[in-house]
Amino acid sequence: MWTQALDKLLTHLFREGELTLTYPDGTTRRYGPGGGMSAAVTLNDPALVRRILISPEMAVGEGYMDGTLVIEGDDLYGFLTLAITNISKYGRPWFMRPLDALHYVGRYLQQFNPMGRSKSNVAHHYDLSGELYDLFLDEDRQYSCAYFARPGMTLEEAQSAKKHHIAHKLRIEPGMRVLDIGCGWGGMGLTLAKDYGADVVGVTLSEEQHKMANARAQKAGLADRAKFLLEDYRRITGQFDRIVSVGMFEHVGVPHYNTYFSKVHDLLSPDGVALIHHIGRASPPSSTSPFIAKYIFPGGYVPALSEVMHAVEPHNLYALDIEVWRLHYAETLRIWHDRFMANADKATALYDDRFVRMWRFYLVASELTFRLDYQVVFQLQLSAQQDAVPLTRDYLYPDPEHADYAQAAE
Repeated sequence: MWTQALDKLLTHLFREGELTLTYPDGTTRRYGPGGGMSAAVTLNDPALVRRILISPEMAVGEGYMDGTLVIEGDDLYGFLTLAITNISKYGRPWFMRPLDALHYVGRYLQQFNPMGRSKSNVAHHYDLSGELYDLFLDEDRQYSCAYFARPGMTLEEAQSAKKHHIAHKLRIEPGMRVLDIGCGWGGMGLTLAKDYGADVVGVTLSEEQHKMANARAQKAGLADRAKFLLEDYRRITGQFDRIVSVGMFEHVGVPHYNTYFSKVHDLLSPDGVALIHHIGRASPPSSTSPFIAKYIFPGGYVPALSEVMHAVEPHNLYALDIEVWRLHYAETLRIWHDRFMANADKATALYDDRFVRMWRFYLVASELTFRLDYQVVFQLQLSAQQDAVPLTRDYLYPDPEHADYAQAAE
């Protein structure tokens, strides 16, 4: 019964390229018209057939991690390119829709992130060994989308371009008070303090990030202008000339969007400017992949722009500018993957082979989702004052010296 149901699912799904699947009983079947993309997969666990039908993303990810789903040549890129292309274009058959509906209904519970739960969710990912992140991030530990403003940029150049692009949008002047919500390891805040003369307060829920950010500020002689707190943004009080948040909004959760933007409004000075940089979907609202929710980002969600703006609008904040970055994160993730795999032996020594396969699956699936499945990055520039910034983007790069950052490449 389960084999017949999976056969029906795969027959519907693969309408481009070809998947060769060997079932646990040794039977081999081919799906798709052939030509172009192809992949060959073997299922070594009979339970995988049922599990793939119940929760495809979870079962495939766990099967790859455990070695019970074996891809010929370990061509994870080829297999996921074939699968994501077909899913994106043709969707799943009607009999899978109840499962999708169940995931959508349950997303509010999965994304319910009160303060205590938010901290444990953050610790799950960001309090992993610091040595792990050294294996694939740039020296500044920018764990968010880089900005490839021109062809041929290195990861380090593109991450620097990202920070300065955001700083220009914030129009920071020396002495301005800046709040960095989700400050990571301090790179953005330290750049704003060092290069733009801002007084920065950063907040994170990660103990590892908190310690490293303050240590970096001390070492750079910026401890008087860049302070990082182990605190939930919901507990912050006072007012700030600027608010910046890079790669944190994905962890807020839809049930808390109104709280988030209410807090941004209350913390921002009347003529202040906020810049919210986050992953988004160029498609209707949906739910988080069960694999990502369990193993990578518990409590996380990538929202549609409609969901975000629905929460912005009640709080008297103008959307001064909304910029869409398309393939920048795909390029970032490809570099991260290549660096990580070049250091796979070190990652195995830190954790184990199963962890390495999990992390690789996360990086490759994320990259291909940006390339093939309606995922982008949004930058929202917000203010309570309509004329808080000039009326065109010309102010971002008034001189040719910074033109590289303005020439956004797809």
